[in-house]
Amino acid sequence: MSTAQPVHPPWFDPRMPRREDCVLKAILDDRAARVPDRRIALFEDGTEWTWGECREHVRAQAAALQELGVRAGDRVVAWLPNGPALVRAWFSINYLGAVFVPLNTAYRGATLEHTINACRAKLVLAHPALIERLDGLSLQHVERVITVGPAGLAGDARRLDDSAQPQPWDAQSIIYTSGTTGLSKGVLSPYLQLYTTATIVYGYLREGEGILVNLPMFHVGGTSSLMIALIRSGSFHLVDGFSTDRFWDQVRRGNCATTSGLIGIMGQFLIKSPARPDDREHPIRCMTGFPINELTVQIRERFGIDYLTGFNMTELSAPLVSDLNTRVFGACGRPRSGVECRLVDEHDMEVPDGTPGELTVRSDMPWTFNLGYDGLPDATARAWRNGWFHTGDILRKDADGNYYFVDRLKDAIRRRGENVSSLEVEAAVRSYPPVDEVIAVGIPVESEEEVMVVIVAKPGQTLEPSALIEYLTPRMPYFAVPRFVRIVDAIPKTETNKQRKFPFRDAGVTPDTWDRVAAGIVLKRERLSG
Repeated sequence: MSTAQPVHPPWFDPRMPRREDCVLKAILDDRAARVPDRRIALFEDGTEWTWGECREHVRAQAAALQELGVRAGDRVVAWLPNGPALVRAWFSINYLGAVFVPLNTAYRGATLEHTINACRAKLVLAHPALIERLDGLSLQHVERVITVGPAGLAGDARRLDDSAQPQPWDAQSIIYTSGTTGLSKGVLSPYLQLYTTATIVYGYLREGEGILVNLPMFHVGGTSSLMIALIRSGSFHLVDGFSTDRFWDQVRRGNCATTSGLIGIMGQFLIKSPARPDDREHPIRCMTGFPINELTVQIRERFGIDYLTGFNMTELSAPLVSDLNTRVFGACGRPRSGVECRLVDEHDMEVPDGTPGELTVRSDMPWTFNLGYDGLPDATARAWRNGWFHTGDILRKDADGNYYFVDRLKDAIRRRGENVSSLEVEAAVRSYPPVDEVIAVGIPVESEEEVMVVIVAKPGQTLEPSALIEYLTPRMPYFAVPRFVRIVDAIPKTETNKQRKFPFRDAGVTPDTWDRVAAGIVLKRERLSG
């Protein structure tokens, strides 16, 4: 990349970093030597660690793991909530050059069995309350399950063989996707990918500053936001989940200049909280949020915080990022330094500006994206075909180069030559007062797809499909009005609380599905004279 080109965002350096800034073991050794008495961690129970203490804890547990047979390159499952035990587990696993595999603490049953088997870990570190969920599971590779409390595992750091020296291109973690379209896939990620994600999304954090981390470590938002504290030689205040009531007290307690991010309804909760005289008396300077809209501006005006947004997924390192305090509402930003982005059709041919297409990405620097889907070579090859990573997300680009999310590729519906956004259908249906939850899917009927909505009605409400169609017809294009309506008691969720669509897509038209055409309601394009 030419040095004459502007760096976007301005705090991101697209060149290869020092190993002491991107490899966790090297970071711990370097900072413990340089700033041993500076705080690195504050936990919810009030426990604090300095950089020097943190390295001692990590080396002691690393010695214990080594005694259990863990070696560089091994996979170790950490099935723990946010807290000292999880941080100790993550850091000590990586200190040995082993691969950190965090699992969602909500996992159980078939999902739990699938992920543990898929990662091929021999050792599982688990919270005591979770152990009983393993009963009856067929675990193919696990040789030992160990319960871990806040104090971690006791080991003698003097006996630690710390000769393994992980490099930026080595595997750091396996993080599982949410599984909205099928079984979760393990994303194998190198150290340089997490470093790049952290320094793009949270790189406005300055040397020595703190961050409030309230996202889980089985999510890249949690690992990358904690990682920026390590990169900046700063500190993190780790709490177990977002709380409207405690958020600002946590920020002040940890002296945090930023947070993991305002995702979805978090921003709504904050803006709806009662106004306080000290609303602007806090250390936060900037936040990363999704999406950016009028609400984001209200948060900035009330609390005095800069903001930005972007686009990322577990497999990438934030290829799109906005300018600070952007007023381009709904946009994901523009390509950041060090990447190329293209929107393509089903043949990987680039589409014109304004036309929705699948986002494909490639990086100038090697190792800043995923190493592939663990144990799934066919899925990896499909995702990386033609030398570009295929995100599976449909976006559009405007004439100014701003990108906008449209839909998941598998959730987009193609009806009689028209592309229908499931998100837009869902938004329209959700505005109908009796509707509590809704998903929209494409259902094959002969050689075409038809729109189906699956709805959970609000408690005590009766929902008549014909009345819903009457409500939607003047509010939507005729081709997007659902043909099928299925009313259910609940829509299953992933462990990260995302709605699962594929069971309804796979089930198709069931006996309890209402059919608009069968009911005699046929919608056609309005023909205009001109």
